[in-house]
Amino acid sequence: MTMLVHLKLNFIVLCFFTLYLLLPFTQSTDVKYCDQTDEYAVKVQGVEILPDPVVRGKPATFNISASTGQAISSGKVVIEVYYFGVRVHTETHDLCEELSCPVSAGNFVLSHTQALPGITPPGSYNLKMTIKDDHNQKLSCISFNFKIVFGSLVSAS
Repeated sequence: MTMLVHLKLNFIVLCFFTLYLLLPFTQSTDVKYCDQTDEYAVKVQGVEILPDPVVRGKPATFNISASTGQAISSGKVVIEVYYFGVRVHTETHDLCEELSCPVSAGNFVLSHTQALPGITPPGSYNLKMTIKDDHNQKLSCISFNFKIVFGSLVSAS
């Protein structure tokens, strides 16, 4: 083969390898409603996980972009974490500690930051989040997958 053909092949291999490495960092988080037939008062537009993947022993932030057509005066957020289909963690938070209450009708972002223990096993996890009002009525319920890794592949700047 000629030198030009080798250079072209090397360039193509490098492009595919780079795309393969960067693809996990550019994928969006796929959010699913717990019950597809339920009409929830709080609609979730998306979830941002920082960092993604989550690094064990380091703080992770979950930003949930949502909207509601009604004001919410109080409630709670129930978070359940599953590992290989087994619930490994459950916590409940006052909605007004996660957001400023009352939550006005319109768009809002529910943000929760938590440091995961250094002994957390790496792998794929599923998080289920349920938002309930002060009468224990379900306002929304979503689930999404996320990954936990040993350490960051990208150095902090």
